[in-house]
Amino acid sequence: MDTSGAFDVVGLDARAEAVYRLVLTEGTVTPDDVAAALPVAADEAATRLERLRAAGLINRVSGHGHFTAVDPRVALRALTERTADRLDRVRADIPTMAALFESMGATAGTDPEVRVVDEPGLIGMWYVRLEHEVTEEFLTFDRPPYVLAADNPVEPLVLARGVDWRVVYAAEGLERPGAWDELRHAVSAGERARVAPELPTKIAIADRRIAIVSTSLDLDRPVALVTEAPPLVDLLVAHFEATWERSVEVPALDDLSTAAPPGSPSREDLALLAMLGVGAKDEVIARELGMSPRTLRRRSAELFDRLGAANRFQAGAQAVRRGWI
Repeated sequence: MDTSGAFDVVGLDARAEAVYRLVLTEGTVTPDDVAAALPVAADEAATRLERLRAAGLINRVSGHGHFTAVDPRVALRALTERTADRLDRVRADIPTMAALFESMGATAGTDPEVRVVDEPGLIGMWYVRLEHEVTEEFLTFDRPPYVLAADNPVEPLVLARGVDWRVVYAAEGLERPGAWDELRHAVSAGERARVAPELPTKIAIADRRIAIVSTSLDLDRPVALVTEAPPLVDLLVAHFEATWERSVEVPALDDLSTAAPPGSPSREDLALLAMLGVGAKDEVIARELGMSPRTLRRRSAELFDRLGAANRFQAGAQAVRRGWI
């Protein structure tokens, strides 16, 4: 049975929602009826029915083990109003929680436009805060070392809100196994990404309004600057845009076998040029393109000959002149 997933907000997961829809459809059910109609065991069906009953969405007929539906126009409205009341209580506690946070010295006593943050947890906190607050545009430089875990569970949520998310990756950050797969997955979700041979630091900018920039990349003693000062934010945005223009967009590598028109580069050629251009190491390129090191050397030599280039730099320049990249 199809579910909407929208009931998560009131504490009903997809299975609970499916059970509820079944009760609404049938009018009266037993746990055995639910187990026969849905992929749940009878004991789990009984548990979920009782939870729906506790939420006020269904009734249990005394002595018969039957459960009947309550008019959802009444029951669901009451449930959503109770949820809204709980959310309002959480909102009302925000100032109190913020005061506790500031009492530990996390943000107190600093200029509201410029803050120096020198603890890994707080640096990570500010980055995630920018992700939560951004509404239109998120710009970032991505390079090692990393304070937070490599995967970012918040980014898909931000992309789903329609935020324009642009990242410039440092080539060194893509050397670890799986990094290119993670990049392609992020791009498929809506991220716009380019790769630069190197990046001087790490930056994240939300809505061209607030930014965090690392001033020390020592993982043992990281230091970052958080600023809302317009001149500093504008300067960081200008630096990001200039770097973005100089960086390379790596073509999708999901179907390198697609035939190219005569005289034009294949998708594998473009991928090889892009990865050579950002300074990726030979072993990384060979791994990502599924080639042996020997095949990579041969393909690189053939591409250089075709472009009349003696090295990576000349190959990139010739490819730009020809409009390949």
